[in-house]
Amino acid sequence: MSEYDWLTRRYAEHRERLTTLAHRMLGSRGDAEDAVQEAWLRVSRADTDRVENLAAWLTTVVARVCLNVLESRKVRREEPTGALPPDPVAPGTSIHPADRTGPEDEALLADSVGIALMVVLDTLTPAERLAFVLHDVFDVSFGEIGSIIDRSPVAARQYASRARRRVRGATVASDAARSRKREIVAAFLAASRGGDFATLLTLLDPDAVLVADPTAVRIGAPAELRGADAVAGTFAGGAEAARLALVDGVPGAVWVRGGRPKVVFTFTVRDEKITGIALEADPDRLRDVDIVFLGAGGTER
Repeated sequence: MSEYDWLTRRYAEHRERLTTLAHRMLGSRGDAEDAVQEAWLRVSRADTDRVENLAAWLTTVVARVCLNVLESRKVRREEPTGALPPDPVAPGTSIHPADRTGPEDEALLADSVGIALMVVLDTLTPAERLAFVLHDVFDVSFGEIGSIIDRSPVAARQYASRARRRVRGATVASDAARSRKREIVAAFLAASRGGDFATLLTLLDPDAVLVADPTAVRIGAPAELRGADAVAGTFAGGAEAARLALVDGVPGAVWVRGGRPKVVFTFTVRDEKITGIALEADPDRLRDVDIVFLGAGGTER
């Protein structure tokens, strides 16, 4: 077996883990897959003779690519902040778990990073986000994180700490709003299944709007409806297969057929009323959506 074939096989073994890591950092499955592909191009051109821990090195390469992506997003919104660290050289050191120094509830916070990062996406700097995800979710040491972002281990720890505080604050602040929205969406689905037109009207804003993407229209959804009566009339007695779910961390609904999500329902709620419902069925879009189905009581299933 050639060295290239060996490297290709080993990279394939790590690909799912690397994609998960990139997804956590970038918040998009599509961007994550692009980042992992870009990382492979760099890995395939590198000299791996001095690599002592392939898994650690691949993590470093993917993290650097993600840092570039995050920084380019930031540059598009703000003034340029200077050059990024160079691409990683094949290291002789390994990534290893760091002793946790924070409170015990950090583990619980890390478990919710998929939702939390969506909430604070625009408030975390690239370095903060990378440090938080790599350390709190993937147990990468602050020394290794520091080498990725071209900072000291102490600075990497500070980045992760600041990010953790922001994630915790955003999560607490949004909990109540998400809980109430979940109740409203659950009530809407129940009234829809029961054909309770009157209850649907009480949940909808008088000027509520329903819109559907072209794929949803092709399978029978109206392209657009305006007004509570029209929207309630469409849903009364319908949505029997729609299930309550968190859609990218936000309460919504998903129509499942053959065990696969076919349509995602997202709801806009203002002043305790549903003002908008969007139906998305584009398969490319659905692949990027993080879906967590909920039970009747709003708990994860």
